[in-house]
Amino acid sequence: MAKDQQPQWADILKSRLANTKKDDRSDEEKKAEETKLFTKYYTEWKEGGDKDKSYKNIPRFYYRLPAEDEVLLQKLREESRAVFLQRKSRELLDNEELQNLWFLLDKHQVPPVSGEEAMISYEAYLQVGEKAGPKCKKFFTARVYSKLLLSDPYGRISIMQFFNYVMRKVWLHQTRIGLSLYDVAGQGHLRESDLENYILELIPTLPQLDGLEKSFYSFYVCTAVRKFFFFLDPLRTGKIKIQDILQSGLCSFFTFPLESQESNWFSAPSALRVYGQYLNLDKDHNGMLSKEELSRYGTATLTSVFLDRVFQECLTYDGEMDYKTYLDFVLALENRKEPAALQYIFKLLDMDNQGYLNVFSLNYFFRAIQEQMKLHGQEQVTFQDVKDEIFDMVKPKDPYKITLQDLVNSCQGDTVTSILIDLNGFWTYENREVLVASDSDGSNTADLDDS
Repeated sequence: MAKDQQPQWADILKSRLANTKKDDRSDEEKKAEETKLFTKYYTEWKEGGDKDKSYKNIPRFYYRLPAEDEVLLQKLREESRAVFLQRKSRELLDNEELQNLWFLLDKHQVPPVSGEEAMISYEAYLQVGEKAGPKCKKFFTARVYSKLLLSDPYGRISIMQFFNYVMRKVWLHQTRIGLSLYDVAGQGHLRESDLENYILELIPTLPQLDGLEKSFYSFYVCTAVRKFFFFLDPLRTGKIKIQDILQSGLCSFFTFPLESQESNWFSAPSALRVYGQYLNLDKDHNGMLSKEELSRYGTATLTSVFLDRVFQECLTYDGEMDYKTYLDFVLALENRKEPAALQYIFKLLDMDNQGYLNVFSLNYFFRAIQEQMKLHGQEQVTFQDVKDEIFDMVKPKDPYKITLQDLVNSCQGDTVTSILIDLNGFWTYENREVLVASDSDGSNTADLDDS
């Protein structure tokens, strides 16, 4: 104890001794004096005397969000965010400034040309940075130059690669600002309705979606949004971070080239294909899918046991599936190599929610494959053989249990799930050697024909 604190505690002790002698004082008076002394010395201790006052200079770092009934504070917060985003938007390069940058880069190219690409040296690069204006200053650093420096013998970088780098950075910042405008809560994440509004207003600006009928807009938006939430919201919280959207690269798929539209989920042909399949499955035209209707999905070879689990675990309405739930189903089956898709299917296979698949689980699902094979007159395959092959493929940490992480780590999750839920997938796996040989024969024949 410090010397300067001894008199204080001595006062407390004397006061306590004095109080014990004064028996005529009431309990209330004693309690009041005790509280007074405690408050006095606690306050002095808390303030720290003259020694430590640095904590008083710590700035406030937490501000409570305004409540729903605090309308004025909410409006003030929204307006301040809008002003902030507008300022950030003005800091970005516009089309005219980008054209000027390209003109300066082309003017300062340094020969010789590498292949067909114009090159620029570090000295010329710095000169362009000085002339390009303050908005471009952040792009003309040694760090950026070194990132783009490859194997040029003269230590130069490609002008086109640098310009594409700048364009991509500008596009990412524009996208972030655009997404942030729809962040109603201002917490850096988007709810499903927020993202739907963003994509709905984005449609008219995309040349690739020019031919899309306005009556189909709502279905297109639903189809696009489901992919974002399926892959970026695995815990089904109902919101995704703007940062996760940008890092995922999903937004870049809206700039798909025309030749890849069939394989791009966000293209008009792909959205029409998925919705057309849904309508074709809906035989009673009630806008929902029953288990029997869904059984005709794809090659109509999904097992009834697996479909039972789909309708047990997924959101349904009076035992029927709506379009949003169907989209999750399609995304899972069309992307079986992806961890999010494997998580979806694993949850269906893990009947007891144990967090792993054991021999009983595998046998339960494979029995349905055996029944289908029997109906089609195919030669039966024993479960023991299939079980051993599955464990050999996955190589789980526990030799008796297969976890989701084991499936992901093995890079064989798509094959394993196909074997267990889809007769066509199992048949493809069983006849893989024959199919490979057929492909090889076909390619050899093609080579001979060409020659």
